[in-house]
Amino acid sequence: MTVQSPDRHTAEFERVLDAPKDAPWLVMVHGMSQDRRVFSSQVAAFRDRFRILLIDLPGHGLSADVPGPFGHSEFANAVVQAMQQAGVNRCHYWGTHTGATVGLLLAVSEPEQFASLILEGPVMPGEAPTSVAGALGQAREVARTDGIEAAKTWWFAETPWFKVMHDNPIDCRRADHKKIVDDFTGAPWLSDATPSAVAFASSDLHDLSLPVLVYNGEHDHPDFLSTAKTIATLIPGCRHEAIEKGGGFPAWEYPEQVNALLRDFLGE
Repeated sequence: MTVQSPDRHTAEFERVLDAPKDAPWLVMVHGMSQDRRVFSSQVAAFRDRFRILLIDLPGHGLSADVPGPFGHSEFANAVVQAMQQAGVNRCHYWGTHTGATVGLLLAVSEPEQFASLILEGPVMPGEAPTSVAGALGQAREVARTDGIEAAKTWWFAETPWFKVMHDNPIDCRRADHKKIVDDFTGAPWLSDATPSAVAFASSDLHDLSLPVLVYNGEHDHPDFLSTAKTIATLIPGCRHEAIEKGGGFPAWEYPEQVNALLRDFLGE
């Protein structure tokens, strides 16, 4: 069931309500150039035991027309508003890349809303590793000079976080993921609006007291592996795992492994 938001600055979302009415909420948030479809295998695996909220970040998917700026702070505000509109007061939160980073930012500022965090390839809120900053800069440049279609082609073909999909196109559903990227409007790459400053310090992670799982594919880019290790070290009791054969998006590439890890983490 898709619910349209009356507020153009609130992210659009889809609720999957097959689980009992008293089932816990599982909120899922995608990464840059993706949308809620990136969690299709997780929805199929967990829809019978969780009420699921799939949020499309501003500039993506159902939220393609939500205007910028498109920074971590704006994304976090949009996610909170979507959760409130959907009636989610407390949840298990599962994010990948940008979605994972937004989850970190929200858990630090509003920890009472989260029962646990599941973070695939997060970075520090308000920051970008060298490889990510360079790739985003290049995507923006190509979008402005050659058009958004050229930028998306470059992004999917050349950035290292898609390498495992290219190397294993059948097992990792490369064509299906390319369709998601093809549908991306590119609005965050074309916007000139300046994102708000992010109120976050890495020392804030010392105060997180909820269960946190950080995971990466074993073949993820070194920048993401290093950042995830740092984040996991800073959060008390954080569990950090590597997914065998996985790359930048192991929940998409090898969902059976990741879903099994989540069942263990959530005590199922």
